Amino acid sequence: MTKVWVFVVCLTALLVKLGHWIYTQTNPKSCNGKLPPGSMGFPIIGETIEFFSPYSLHDIPPFVRKRMARYGSLFRTNFVGRNVVVSTDPEVNHFIFQQERTSFRISYTQSFIDIFGQQSMFSYHGMAHKYLRNLIRQLVGPEKLKGKLMYEINEATRRHLHSWARHGTVDIKEVTSEMIFKYFAKKLISYDESKASRKLRENYKAFMDGLISFPLNIPGTAYHACLQGRKNATKVIKDIFDERKKSTIPHQDFLDLLLEEVRKEEKILNEAIAVDLVFMLLFATHETISSAMTLLIKFISDHPEVLAELVKEHETILRSRDNEDGEITWQEYKSMTFTHMVINETVRLANIVPGIFRKALKDVEVKGYTIPAGWTVMVVPSVLHLSPTEYDDPLAFNPRRWEGKDLHAGSKNFMAFGGGVRLCVGADIAKLLMASFLHYLITKYRWTVTKGGDIIRKPGLVFPNGLHIKISEK
Repeated sequence: MTKVWVFVVCLTALLVKLGHWIYTQTNPKSCNGKLPPGSMGFPIIGETIEFFSPYSLHDIPPFVRKRMARYGSLFRTNFVGRNVVVSTDPEVNHFIFQQERTSFRISYTQSFIDIFGQQSMFSYHGMAHKYLRNLIRQLVGPEKLKGKLMYEINEATRRHLHSWARHGTVDIKEVTSEMIFKYFAKKLISYDESKASRKLRENYKAFMDGLISFPLNIPGTAYHACLQGRKNATKVIKDIFDERKKSTIPHQDFLDLLLEEVRKEEKILNEAIAVDLVFMLLFATHETISSAMTLLIKFISDHPEVLAELVKEHETILRSRDNEDGEITWQEYKSMTFTHMVINETVRLANIVPGIFRKALKDVEVKGYTIPAGWTVMVVPSVLHLSPTEYDDPLAFNPRRWEGKDLHAGSKNFMAFGGGVRLCVGADIAKLLMASFLHYLITKYRWTVTKGGDIIRKPGLVFPNGLHIKISEK
């Protein structure tokens, strides 16, 4: 009888504790002010499963759309173990970016940090972050683009397009990803996939397959495969780093600069940060830009009137040259007004990175609500980019909507490259790569879409696959 009573008391205590846990999970009281409305979902998992659900190309994430309709432009939720305030309000988003380092700082989930590395650029703030940005600008900054980089990009684009034409039919996402990976792997660490015994790009593919997946790290899951892909890729980069330290031969690449920084007596950079920086740059360049290029081809193929205007602009450039077969110059690139409109419209609709994350450093008052210290804030650019109050007929691909506007800057309503001090440092080279690709494709080749492609979205990235074109030289 005593054992029964002990069991009953223990069970009652457990149920009371569980009930209190569930109540605090669904009714968090983490600040003195008023929390935004919302739901925290189930205990432990919150609303993670719904958050990770894929969705279609021209859409605001259903997870966000559903809650906006119920709670408004600012709401709370919980996923992957974090309390989150989601903002779809342009004024709040602008405020968050302007308050970097004072009220907010960049912050991603632990699973995201595990994927990109504890020493990645996402982990640094203030002067350390500024230092790393300046290093990257020495690789891809505007001054570099005007010189050797422009020549290299033109040469690589022409070479790869010629190769694709020999194959006849290609998967655009696959071949543009390969092109950009090869270019940046050489530029960063003088890596040549064709000569390497361990294939770095294969590990990136494994990494990408599980990048946006439920963070369950057990064998057989996509997340586990992602971590293994990262581990193997960073091992290749680390080995190259170690080999280079023993060499006195300059390679004229980014790794030379990193090694020089690591050797300084008073230094910010160490080997672990350098390896994670190379890993992150290789991902950020080849994956995001190739996705944008794929969607660019899809959009202009679906809109022949846009393609016709692009052809007109680029043939005008050819006629103005002494040699039509010459390379694009910086002046020609800057003169591609309609091309830049097309690029802006592509990245507006593409929303390559639909979620931008920050962490509140203190209780922050916005719109009558309090974002508690320690909570994550998720800014959702796609809501702004697809908003009928900000853009007429927002789901339409209409490059002319950019006429008369600044084509090279972000704003409260255009955040394709982020915002504030975290504005993407690679935005300029991404645009140059896309413009160069368009120029040579349009002026030197014919192509037709043979397979329409499958555009899959997840909360962190867009995955355009299966867009095949048949390509031949004019």
